[in-house]
Amino acid sequence: MQVDLAEALRYLGAGQADEEFLKTVRRVASELEQAAQPKWRYRVAKVEHTERGELAAGLCLTGNMAKTMLAECNQAALLICTLGAPFETLLRRKQARSMAEAAILDACGNAFVEVGCDEAEKEIAARLPGMYLTDRFSPGYGDLPLSIQPEFCAALDAQRQLGITVTESLLMVPTKTVTAVIGVSDKPQMARIRGCDFCQRRENCTFRKGGRTCGVS
Repeated sequence: MQVDLAEALRYLGAGQADEEFLKTVRRVASELEQAAQPKWRYRVAKVEHTERGELAAGLCLTGNMAKTMLAECNQAALLICTLGAPFETLLRRKQARSMAEAAILDACGNAFVEVGCDEAEKEIAARLPGMYLTDRFSPGYGDLPLSIQPEFCAALDAQRQLGITVTESLLMVPTKTVTAVIGVSDKPQMARIRGCDFCQRRENCTFRKGGRTCGVS
């Protein structure tokens, strides 16, 4: 797997980067690819629709977003993807030598873990031929609370399988780790949750302040 350079540049807010900067981004991305590759684990579970929320693998997914996205789903895939400890080691090295390259590495890490999520989603789809997947959505996005992160990781045995822990402030360690839910249905799923209206960073988004969007739609 390779870092999506366009996505890394989006995280950096560097849409008009010059060739010298692009050369540095490519080099840092290559270093990351050699040091760490995305790893993931997922679990496909039955969905129960209750008044409390949508239940999957003992995890209660509350809020309107989960209700909407899983309305026509009888199953859901719980997914966790991480770059693991090797990313943290490389980041510390960069921070000791060049904070500019550390910032580039951080953006590359964000892009790379999403590449891993995309690959995991393809694997899930291949495992479920004839079924249709929803957009994936994550705790902290829309009205799905971050407070479910410990239970989410426990449902996937993430600490033992991938070395992932959740701090008291609900941050995941290693830092480049993503959790997501993907609904599974026997009919096409048209509901979409991508875009500014659903983004947790909407009010403080630097792109929006500049009259632009990040391009995720």
